[in-house]
Amino acid sequence: MRSHAELYVHLVWATWDRTPWLRREARAEVHGAIRSQAREMGVETLAVGGVEDHVHVVVRYPARVSISEIAKHLKGGSSRYVTSVMRLADPFRWQGTYGAFSISCRGLDGVCAYVSDQERHHRDGTLFRALERTSED
Repeated sequence: MRSHAELYVHLVWATWDRTPWLRREARAEVHGAIRSQAREMGVETLAVGGVEDHVHVVVRYPARVSISEIAKHLKGGSSRYVTSVMRLADPFRWQGTYGAFSISCRGLDGVCAYVSDQERHHRDGTLFRALERTSED
């Protein structure tokens, strides 16, 4: 018998000092770098969103990988990409901490929709505050 795991987590982290480096024109490329980092570690990205000063990521991950490993890899790899390839800021830095929220299969579609529609939620003030927090907030 093989083991089976369906593990989902919603991660959120901010730029250093909440600096608004992630302008709209740069966001798609930064989000692509995050997706690429996830693929490298065998993590499936289900949604990526954010605004000028933070990102949200929803992933399905294998049981062999810890949430802290995922956050470290996604943040570190995307930061290197943004600094060396995009040259968005020198140096570009994410804050040192992150928020992590487990997601049930039942709640997955709603959280993915929320993450994908971050710009509208921030513009319209329809934020779900509990999912906007990092440990520094």
